[in-house]
Amino acid sequence: MDSYFLLNVGGALLTAGAVAWLRGRQFGMFTGVLLTMHTLVLLGLRDALDPLLPVLAYLQGATFGHFLLLTRPRLRPLWYRALVSWPAHFWLAATFLAVPWAVAAAVGLPPVLWWLPFATALVGIVQSLRTDQEVVELVLDGRPVDGVQRVDAKRSRTEPADRDALRIVQITDPHLGPFMSEDRLRGICERAAQADPDLVLLTGDFFTMEGKGSAGSLGRALQPLAPLAGRTFACHGNHDLEDPRAVAAGLAAAGVRLLRDEWAAVETRRGPVQIVGLEHVWSRRDEHYAAVFGRVPEPGEALRIVLLHDPGGFKHLPEGDALVLSGHTHGGHVGLVSLGLDWTSIGAMARMPDHGFWGRGTDRLYVHRANGHYGFPLRVGVPSEESVLRVRRG
Repeated sequence: MDSYFLLNVGGALLTAGAVAWLRGRQFGMFTGVLLTMHTLVLLGLRDALDPLLPVLAYLQGATFGHFLLLTRPRLRPLWYRALVSWPAHFWLAATFLAVPWAVAAAVGLPPVLWWLPFATALVGIVQSLRTDQEVVELVLDGRPVDGVQRVDAKRSRTEPADRDALRIVQITDPHLGPFMSEDRLRGICERAAQADPDLVLLTGDFFTMEGKGSAGSLGRALQPLAPLAGRTFACHGNHDLEDPRAVAAGLAAAGVRLLRDEWAAVETRRGPVQIVGLEHVWSRRDEHYAAVFGRVPEPGEALRIVLLHDPGGFKHLPEGDALVLSGHTHGGHVGLVSLGLDWTSIGAMARMPDHGFWGRGTDRLYVHRANGHYGFPLRVGVPSEESVLRVRRG
């Protein structure tokens, strides 16, 4: 056996075994499946990658080290993220994107442009570390829409001087971890507070595995929102249910009110608003949402805003004239949004609202592209979002 084979196969086996021993069988199996797919791609592209063995050895070492240290999860310093976390995420994302090339090589076809998925992953690193700042105009015109379909929303880089719209900053899916440090999330919150919006609404998924290992991290990151107490509200995301105590403590430390199938009435500079925060559920959504809204009074002249982490639940909500704010999809995560196209992998596979403005009847849904990400190692073609939403009732 040569060094290329030992590095990839031997390293993957040893890492998965060590992870299983240090953290448990379930996480060990998860690591083993990921590294098996990763290793098969590298073996399929061996002829192309063999001359790059020194670079490959470093990237493989970072990847194995990343999984090993996930057995002791905590937020890591910048030097660690730059030398271990980001290279590991780049290398994992690149090999998953390279699956078609590896399959072609495995059946005897030349892997033409084999370097393309690796270059794409480099772009993903940049997109995962930066945020687009935008102003989004959302018009609630009351016109009925058949089914669930995309509707128009105007985006710009600068906000007009007039203040005749309800101004909302939505923060969603920050996922404290390798790509969202405390400092980065604190900066997002500082800019939100400086914008002096009518409302700051947080729609869930605050942690990754690493973030949950650092006590108090969420509260420290959200602290700039404390002066806005009374106009900051949140709902749970699916990952928040893994550690609801840490999420509740972090939100409370920053004066953010967590709504768990609850509602709140707020008087804003643009009139009364009723905010309904829904818990994340995977099944029997029609029944769950109907029960919640059965307890919520009619909004009257107030604008009803619903905090719903997963936009897949939009079609299950009781109909009404509501603005629904969601996250969860990370804007589609991998797609062609950076090229000005709406297509994303999540929208194509799950056939659900993935990013932007949507309608169903007279309800409207805004799916934020998220401040951070989790799951697939990198954002690719779908930049994160940091925006001011300007809501008008037409």
